[in-house]
Amino acid sequence: MRWRLVFLLAAGVLPAAPSSFDALWRLTRSPSPGLASALEAWFCESDLRQGTAWASEGSDFVWALESQREPQLVVDGQPPRKMRRIPGTHLWYATGQLQTGRVHAFEYRIEGKPFGGKADVPAFGPYSYLKPGTPPGRLSEKFTHRSRIYPGMECAYWVYAPAAYDATRPAAVMIWQDGEVLVPRELPSRAQIVFDNLTHEGKIPVIVHILISPGFVEGRRIRSEQYDEVSDRYARFLLEEILPAVEARYPLRKDGYSRALAGDSSGGVCAFNAAWHRPEEFSRVLSRIGSFTSIQWKPGRMDGGNIFPFWVRKAPRKNLRVWLQDSAGDLENEHGSWPAQNLAMANALKLKEYDFHFSWGEGGHSRNHGHVELAEEMVWLWRDYDPARAAQQFEMDPAERGRPFYRIQGFNRK
Repeated sequence: MRWRLVFLLAAGVLPAAPSSFDALWRLTRSPSPGLASALEAWFCESDLRQGTAWASEGSDFVWALESQREPQLVVDGQPPRKMRRIPGTHLWYATGQLQTGRVHAFEYRIEGKPFGGKADVPAFGPYSYLKPGTPPGRLSEKFTHRSRIYPGMECAYWVYAPAAYDATRPAAVMIWQDGEVLVPRELPSRAQIVFDNLTHEGKIPVIVHILISPGFVEGRRIRSEQYDEVSDRYARFLLEEILPAVEARYPLRKDGYSRALAGDSSGGVCAFNAAWHRPEEFSRVLSRIGSFTSIQWKPGRMDGGNIFPFWVRKAPRKNLRVWLQDSAGDLENEHGSWPAQNLAMANALKLKEYDFHFSWGEGGHSRNHGHVELAEEMVWLWRDYDPARAAQQFEMDPAERGRPFYRIQGFNRK
């Protein structure tokens, strides 16, 4: 709706929107006659009417709603809080501070009935905003690749290199499935900013990030065939096609110790699948809301991601470091249960004493949980990395050994 706002501003119909969130925040702290105009300019009209308007920076949040009846705001299931009405209007607003590094949910109560709201609202932490003195990295142009391993497929990819990248020294590499999500510098992920801050502070090594999109064959998107298929084909696609193409422009490390794979949903199971089949080539895995379900299961012909919890339990332990993330409200459909399968994956990794971490939330099938904890994910995944080495035997954190297996504690109905 921003294009509509720009048009109306040019026509002189609406006042200018605040120049920044900080400007909007200041207006709400000392309400003035211009606050109503500022809220109408900042938010889409439909969001104000439907009860889905919110804005934030760090821990600071602003909510706004157009309603003829008095609303109350409910955040994360806590007791309702009052909202303030702007005199002479039907606009209501509230402000508050929420914990960063996690997602939140809100809704309204009007005459006791729920209205509007959103789940999985991200509260970004300090590493998601460029820190003073941190030099920005550089995003490449979009490259197009035509595959041999997936006949007739074309896909796009980008390369992001931090400012500290030295083209005379091969760098570690991290490959992001659904990489187009990370291409915008700010929302939805703010990932490039996180990479810049962490690299500048020396919390992660210099990493070249390959942001790769799912491919198309004759206009048909084949994301599920690439990501949900359990075989070594996607690993070969990366090793034989994508990495050589990137290495022609960016010198990269070739040891599995210096390579990581990441993805969300089907991209998450894809990352784990490729590392599982080629652990000597990819040793670090970030799987968020991973689809360890039966999406591409073809009985008697093809395994699906649902096999992995059992495969991990019964196969010899592989040298992998794995961060899993999922939430209680994730998907439940004909392919399986995302929460149950991720819990099963976490217990399987624990049983076999993998170096793993399991991040659990209350949200749904959303990337936002992974986006807001990206700094933590990256530091954990690349901790103790030593560029002088080419191998490391990953071991379970001693603190994890004494912890119990994950258990389902309760249900959402009696």
